[in-house]
Amino acid sequence: MQITLLRAKIHRAIVTQADLNYEGSISIDQALLDESGILINEKVDVLNINNGERFTTYAISALRNSGEIKINGAAARKVQVGDPVIIIAYGSLQIHEAKDFKPKILLLNNQNQIV
Repeated sequence: MQITLLRAKIHRAIVTQADLNYEGSISIDQALLDESGILINEKVDVLNINNGERFTTYAISALRNSGEIKINGAAARKVQVGDPVIIIAYGSLQIHEAKDFKPKILLLNNQNQIV
């Protein structure tokens, strides 16, 4: 049997842009993608700390070391620039593997730099 659990989390990322007219997704600084292990086109959940909104989208790369966290497409209506969000990726593991698995968790400051 497999279970789904937290694989990676970018905690308290600050939304830098929201573009309603872009074709859906979340643009994430490539350095943060690399450090978290979240892959380009990977399904992620985004949780808005300010208003409680939660939505699912996929990750795309933003310029490395730009600090960019940009919500694109229809989901742009669920955030405001400056909102802190949590970005979560999940994985499926066998139960015996899951017992010892440790997710990669990044905590960011207000400039979207790893603390």
